[in-house]
Amino acid sequence: MKEQSPKTTAAHHPPKSRLADIFAAYQGKNGAQKGAMIPILQKVQEKEGFLSEDAINEIANFLKVSANEVYGVATFYAQFRFSHPGDHTVKVCLGTACHVRGAGQVLETVERELHCKQGEVTTDHKFGLERVACFGCCALAPVMVVDKKVYSKMSTTKVKDVLAEYK
Repeated sequence: MKEQSPKTTAAHHPPKSRLADIFAAYQGKNGAQKGAMIPILQKVQEKEGFLSEDAINEIANFLKVSANEVYGVATFYAQFRFSHPGDHTVKVCLGTACHVRGAGQVLETVERELHCKQGEVTTDHKFGLERVACFGCCALAPVMVVDKKVYSKMSTTKVKDVLAEYK
């Protein structure tokens, strides 16, 4: 009978947080810096595209607060989102100048072409659709923005052509 060598096991270390690089910037001498929650939420969303439940729990653990507290702060601000955004973000301006010049029809055409309503993401996660109160370029009305590219004087025909560029 052969003698079996004892198995060596590595010391057990808790798994490294996928957000450790972000947390490191807010680590003070005695733990997380006070007032770090909003900047951390911003950095996590910038890195991951949205705030997942896992990310909220990791932030809560780092800050030594409840996940409910983190979620409460994040939901207070319109800048934070809690679902995966589309690969491309389509925004349609519905400000006064755009509205008067047919932005409602532009939005309806985008919804029809993408098969999703404003505030939603297409089933393939390729597009997210948002309505905006004003982009501040009223002379170009009606305006649609895809990612960061502005499309001016939109019509239903132009909507189809623009979206085709991204499909």
